[in-house]
Amino acid sequence: MDVDIVCAGFGPAAGGFLTTLTRGLPLADGTLPQILCYERADDIGFGVSGVVTKGRGIRASFPDFDPASVPMAAPVRSEKVLYLLDPVGASRRSATLRTADSLLRAAGVPEYEAFELPHIPAFLEKHDGLILSRGQFNHGVGGQVMMSGAAQIWPGMPVAGPLIEGERVVGVQLLDHELQPGMEIRAALTVAADGPVGPVGRQLDEHFGLPEGHEKREWAVGMKMVIDLPESCPLEAGTVLHTFGFPEPEIFGFFYVHPDRVASAGIFVPSWFDNPVRTSYRYLQHYLMHPYLWRYIEGGRLRSWGAKTLNESGRRGEPHLVGDGYARIGEGSGSTNVLTGSGVDEAWTTGVLLGEAVLELLTQSLPFTKENLEAAYVRRRRASWLEEESRTAEKSRDGFHRGVVPGLIGMALAGFSHGRLHIPGAPHEHMPAVADFFSEHLDADKIEAIRVETAAAGKPLHDALMDAWGWPPIPFDGQLLVTQQDALLVGGKVQAAPGYADHVVFKDESLCASCGGQTCIAICSGQALTQGETKPAFDREKCIHCGACMWNCEHGNVEFRAGAGGLHSAEN
Repeated sequence: MDVDIVCAGFGPAAGGFLTTLTRGLPLADGTLPQILCYERADDIGFGVSGVVTKGRGIRASFPDFDPASVPMAAPVRSEKVLYLLDPVGASRRSATLRTADSLLRAAGVPEYEAFELPHIPAFLEKHDGLILSRGQFNHGVGGQVMMSGAAQIWPGMPVAGPLIEGERVVGVQLLDHELQPGMEIRAALTVAADGPVGPVGRQLDEHFGLPEGHEKREWAVGMKMVIDLPESCPLEAGTVLHTFGFPEPEIFGFFYVHPDRVASAGIFVPSWFDNPVRTSYRYLQHYLMHPYLWRYIEGGRLRSWGAKTLNESGRRGEPHLVGDGYARIGEGSGSTNVLTGSGVDEAWTTGVLLGEAVLELLTQSLPFTKENLEAAYVRRRRASWLEEESRTAEKSRDGFHRGVVPGLIGMALAGFSHGRLHIPGAPHEHMPAVADFFSEHLDADKIEAIRVETAAAGKPLHDALMDAWGWPPIPFDGQLLVTQQDALLVGGKVQAAPGYADHVVFKDESLCASCGGQTCIAICSGQALTQGETKPAFDREKCIHCGACMWNCEHGNVEFRAGAGGLHSAEN
């Protein structure tokens, strides 16, 4: 099928792009180009993000935006940054942090084991910003786009990859189904908006490479729960808590209160946290049980759950933004601000800038060549606040590769100096062996015994090692603290449409058989990967398409393809 413009992925970036573009159509001469957007998920509102944002780009598009018009939206009314101490004694803290904890306790830190920072840096503060459910916001935006009649959005239609002829992108290929091969959608302009692990963006990177000096080596899993708060919770809608220090010093957390006694709470588990058996879900539950948060949520109920991969490389991971026949927007284009931990408004803004550029080229009847797209889109992006702030943030997290304290100092230096100062650091080339990482508390014989026992029982290695390390068991209550499989069923139902091939494939079984950590199993957000005989077993009914298995395999042995299904929760 031939169309004028095809867009892969419907997230905030595509929302900004299609909103801006359709508002300018039809053109002055009455021309109405054919515009299609394909989304893998089963609905345009299924996404994963509890969002707090300054909302500059969103408010510029909707000057009269009223948070009350969007479910779960609220203005930011209060904001705190908290350093969480370790109340269970199992967190793997450096000598510096242990000393800091001792000094804080000696100084009389409150019983809730948290220290409230007296000042919020301006680069982190979201004053006058918005708390949003990305899913609910996108649902409303998508509805407006569709009602305009100028563009079509097709959910439940996964894109397998771009169509490339020579050095020109000429459209996209939809995913093959057992009943029929995927259709070719040929277009004058292909817009890659499919996120950090989307097949279109990744295949463009593989074909065209990255600009000199750019790399995508830093990632994180963001995992969250949406919680019905108990009646006793005194927190008001618009409350924002940023946390660090627990459950591990490398893990940042967040807690946002929506209207109607609903909260989003979650953590970010980064690639620089070099635990070879890191597990996001269990760490999330320990985070919720920290005394500072637990006093607000005890007695609450799990309402929804989700996880996604985050590209933590920021501007350093920016690909070629344009080429003949294509343009990149959103998180996959390197727009995330890794200093402020903000991505939705930035992604939206990239889409707005491309929408303006496309309208300019359409009005002038100019083709979508690399030269024209650079002049219309890249020029706008380089002149925007997005570019200025991304340069400030570009090297802000390098220090975390030296340790948590250097990382925090590096963020402060970059933020206060507008990027002129930072602490340098390079990502580790290899994950430490399990025996080396746990040697402080467990000897090699104990670790091997745990490995043999868990393999024989078909149980995950990471849980047993956390137990042996000293992490307390999770007291499941069947309401808020539930097993990971129950979280899938209660809030984030997964459905893998029949007829599509598996989208997680292990290329070399011998590499899997010799892998000691099997980090892909530990990090898997939905427990879709489990212990197998020679390689991990994959259950695509449980996969939520976060892509963490791909970037957690240091052998590069996981092939993460396009697929259908995923999370089913507009609240995320």
